[in-house]
Amino acid sequence: MIKKIAFLLVLLLSASSIHAQLLKDLDSLKIIQLADKLFIDHDINNYSFRLFTNYKYKQFSIRNETDFRARFIPNNKFGIGFGVASSKLLIDIAFNVKTNTDDITHRFDMQGTSIIGKKNYVNFYVQTYRGFNVKNNFDEPFVFRDDIRSVTVGFNYLRTIPDIEFSYSMLKAGIDKLDRPVYITGGFGAFGFYDYFSGRGNVLSDISEDYFNEQAHVKRYNSSAIGVLGGLMSVFRLPGDFTASCNIMPGIGLMYKHVMLEYGDYKPSNPVLLKLDYTFAVGYNVQRYYISLIYGGGVYSTDLDFDNNYRFNLTKAKLAIGYKLGSGKKTYHYR
Repeated sequence: MIKKIAFLLVLLLSASSIHAQLLKDLDSLKIIQLADKLFIDHDINNYSFRLFTNYKYKQFSIRNETDFRARFIPNNKFGIGFGVASSKLLIDIAFNVKTNTDDITHRFDMQGTSIIGKKNYVNFYVQTYRGFNVKNNFDEPFVFRDDIRSVTVGFNYLRTIPDIEFSYSMLKAGIDKLDRPVYITGGFGAFGFYDYFSGRGNVLSDISEDYFNEQAHVKRYNSSAIGVLGGLMSVFRLPGDFTASCNIMPGIGLMYKHVMLEYGDYKPSNPVLLKLDYTFAVGYNVQRYYISLIYGGGVYSTDLDFDNNYRFNLTKAKLAIGYKLGSGKKTYHYR
């Protein structure tokens, strides 16, 4: 317990130092001035109303050294919604579409990205799920478990070396102000998260007992992590009115992990976590409207000891059509 408290204190102190770095150049501003600078765009031509459909979920898996794997995948991954975008802020409100009405996954999934100042890229996510399909790769029947819960809360912070002159955040908001064919920037930063899952009994179904050892039959899992990352962000002008973007952010971190089994518990000895976040996007932007398609996610992997490995994946995709609220004057395009 003392080690866990100490680890959480380190996590909080690290997050505080990141927060201080973000506000270092802004601490003399008043609250209203700060909000205006960060979130208010005074050019009506940068605003748009948008409709979208999205595909978003978190899944996790347990794999052993013989390559047997159990995957936990939620239902009802699709949503529809509407939103408002500007060069500084994008607000989308989505409604989950329950295509599977018998085995329902109850969920709250919020993911956001913001660029603060000219050098600070911040991504955060808050996800709670209840109800997973338990699938496997050893030809046993799949089952739906409405008792399995998952909670994940985390952030990524990237401090770029050159300024962020253009990003996929502006691309997906329909802001087209490219004056050269390629923008590339990169830097270093930090990430942190809390991750949890549990079931009434162990999360592996009874048919998995012949394929996994006793330590893989997890009843509850808790973990906290903090680490460092590097990142590369790029935007490309394509022929016509198309634009593409690619962001890659690998990282390595240290974790506190606690595994509760049906008959005992243990703390995995290997604290190393490896992760990779990625985003790919393409946009089409003309005088009055724009279309953006974005696909991204993250892969986080760590060792549970006893030849077992745990991994969770964050996946999201969004197709949006936006209508510009300004005069419709076309922004400057690179030729």
